[in-house]
Amino acid sequence: MNEAFQKRFFKPLEGVYDNGTQTSSILPLYFQMVPEDRRASVLASLTRKIEQESNGHVGTGLVGAQWLMRTLSDNGHADTAYQIATQKTYPGWGYMVEKGATTIWELWNGDTADPAMNSGNHVMQIGDLAVWMYEYLGGIRSDPEKPGFQHIVIHPYPAGDLTFVKASHQSMYGMISSSWKRGGGKFTLDVTVPPNTTATVWLSAKDAGAVTEAGRPVKGAKGVKFLRAEGGAALFEVESGTYAFGATM
Repeated sequence: MNEAFQKRFFKPLEGVYDNGTQTSSILPLYFQMVPEDRRASVLASLTRKIEQESNGHVGTGLVGAQWLMRTLSDNGHADTAYQIATQKTYPGWGYMVEKGATTIWELWNGDTADPAMNSGNHVMQIGDLAVWMYEYLGGIRSDPEKPGFQHIVIHPYPAGDLTFVKASHQSMYGMISSSWKRGGGKFTLDVTVPPNTTATVWLSAKDAGAVTEAGRPVKGAKGVKFLRAEGGAALFEVESGTYAFGATM
């Protein structure tokens, strides 16, 4: 099926699918339909579309918005996702806020559109923005292999000019919390893992060997096991408890 999809829709000269919209790139990227040798060109065309043609704004409708922010972040463009999220001009969620909206409009131009098709309570238009805030900015996710937060993944993305994010989730095991700060080349991450669960923690770190927990070298910290260094982060497996990690970015 994917072979037929590639043959029908991919345009190699442009590095796009079909008509080259943001959505036409987002969907095959998110659902792992893009062959490895084409990923770079499809990502480049997507970010170019956002930055140059959409001036750093969202350019999707209901469908593309469901996977926009996660697709960008998963593919190394969390800063672009953050740029979209914080735009205050049309089109975007910030524009709705600037115009006094207290719910999500059906249309990006809901303040001027024909009321014949212009719901003022269209929650699906928020796309994956709220999911992205918790799972990427806050970094709290459930491991799909152990659903229900039996095993937790703490993987915050320090995007854009953010210097602090705090998030929590009341799971059936108890409260999960993640709070990170950065500044002066330092990154701190405070994590709470509830009883009867474990977590994999991703900590932005220039040197995995210099990570601290509670102000002391992480090596030998109770309940903490170093896994590996990956993509500018140090990964740890932790037992239930509260931890205060520190690192140099």
